[in-house]
Amino acid sequence: MAQPVLGILTLYLNDKKQLEERHIYQRMIKEGQTLGLDVFVFTPMDVDDNRGLIHALIYDPKHKKWSRKWRKFPHLIFDRCRIQRSKRFEQLLRFRSRYGNLTYLNRPLRNKWTIYQTLNRKTAFRKHQPATVLFQNSGDVFHLLKNYPSVYVKPINGTGGRGILRVERLGGDMFLIQGRKQSRQIIPAQKLHKSRLGAFLLSWKGSGRFLAQQGIQIKLPSGRVADYRMLVQKNGHGQWEVTGCAGRIGPVRSVTSNLHGGGKAVTMNALLAQVTSSEEKRSEIRRSAEKLSLEIAAHLESTFGALCELALDLAIEKNGRVYVLEVNPKPAREVFIKSGDTESYRRAIIKPLEYAMWMYKRDAKRENKREEKHEDKRDDKREAAPSS
Repeated sequence: MAQPVLGILTLYLNDKKQLEERHIYQRMIKEGQTLGLDVFVFTPMDVDDNRGLIHALIYDPKHKKWSRKWRKFPHLIFDRCRIQRSKRFEQLLRFRSRYGNLTYLNRPLRNKWTIYQTLNRKTAFRKHQPATVLFQNSGDVFHLLKNYPSVYVKPINGTGGRGILRVERLGGDMFLIQGRKQSRQIIPAQKLHKSRLGAFLLSWKGSGRFLAQQGIQIKLPSGRVADYRMLVQKNGHGQWEVTGCAGRIGPVRSVTSNLHGGGKAVTMNALLAQVTSSEEKRSEIRRSAEKLSLEIAAHLESTFGALCELALDLAIEKNGRVYVLEVNPKPAREVFIKSGDTESYRRAIIKPLEYAMWMYKRDAKRENKREEKHEDKRDDKREAAPSS
């Protein structure tokens, strides 16, 4: 059997061809060698359609150097591309369309609104989702504020806490707003009268597509917001498995907990300890959150196609109720290294490689069986042919 080749598909951050997760790819290439998997990195910009070759990024772990080399298309592709507003993303869409017949570990997931609707159609998931609506006019937000103390307004495709606004009822016709611009800059808390809030909301939304979502009470005694990042991945047997979960605590005055926005990572148990002092209760919450995450991953894959990993952002109330705030198909891994959970960090890097090996061997077996069947049919035809 030939050595399997995995291509990690990503996008450059800018025209200088900088990669966002270079250190992760270095680790994956090194671990791939240990597993017998040849790994390289490429972007749609590196593909020569006419020659059927890729000007791939190759990393040499021994000399710790990157280089370029023309390579054939890989046996499998691990799509790590996140949404950008750039010509590079347009190139990605063309690549996916042109080479949709290739074998991918994962396919693109839909936007937050579609994922919410998909999960909401299943009774078992409905109680674990905050009330959410598509934000088309300010009335959508005001309607939620009648039923809930706070509402989050967020981009339908946003990541990293960008563009998120929290609106909180103060009483009467006054509201408190806080948020982060698309640049992640914190918007200081300010009070607005209802007569001014509608115009502010529409200005915040602009021409973009946004959601309005029930705010879950996830503030710690310190006043900071907190949530949990649960990572589930396919293992070397093609099955969904929990890799790890970490807590994230937002910085002062922030309405989000994202690490890129200044958040702090802690172990899941350390954060749960601020919810309940009972170890038994913490274990029960953890089991419930893990079971829910695995069920959601399986359901989304059966709905949208092949997936190999998902990160679920969870909010957990003091009574232990788990809410799914977002589902991220292209998760970062630094939350584990920053929380001190080096074993989960190691597994987060290795599991996609083990899954790729499993996929390659599975496909090879299928191909061998097809060839055997064709050979058997040819033998049958020879035996049935009249002798001269």
